[in-house]
Amino acid sequence: MRRSPLQKPDPKLDLVLERVVDVPRELVWEAWTQPEHVKAWFTPRPWRTIECEIDLRPGGIFRTVMQGPNDSAEVNNVACYLEILPNERLVWTDTLLPGWRPADGARFGMTVVIALESLGDQTRYTATALHRDETSRRRHEDMGFLNGWGTALEQLVEHIKTRTIN
Repeated sequence: MRRSPLQKPDPKLDLVLERVVDVPRELVWEAWTQPEHVKAWFTPRPWRTIECEIDLRPGGIFRTVMQGPNDSAEVNNVACYLEILPNERLVWTDTLLPGWRPADGARFGMTVVIALESLGDQTRYTATALHRDETSRRRHEDMGFLNGWGTALEQLVEHIKTRTIN
């Protein structure tokens, strides 16, 4: 499969979280692509992911339902996968529904790129959220993108280290 290029992030429109984590990229990939694993780490505590649906193919669904503390509000997120390069890159957008159908009222109007680079037993993990405009980017940042996505990544690493994934 030919790899599509990713443009340099635009600081006015994009948010980037890059870290080196102490787990192999194949396990990070599994944690991102298997619903039972996504449910264990995806939402920063005390929130939790109560549902996850994955059809891992371009045009397939990536859906999560997050629930707040004490079984409070639920947030349903539906996205469409755009690109899947096993163990390297996962790309989805909330501007499309599964099957490439346009989405009404996308929460952020963003495309997410998860890039994984093997560094021996470690992984360079880069999450990039590409936004349609500066307002959406700012709103996502103000909601705590760096802290929330950073916490979720820490939970992903904890999940991998405390459970056997394979």
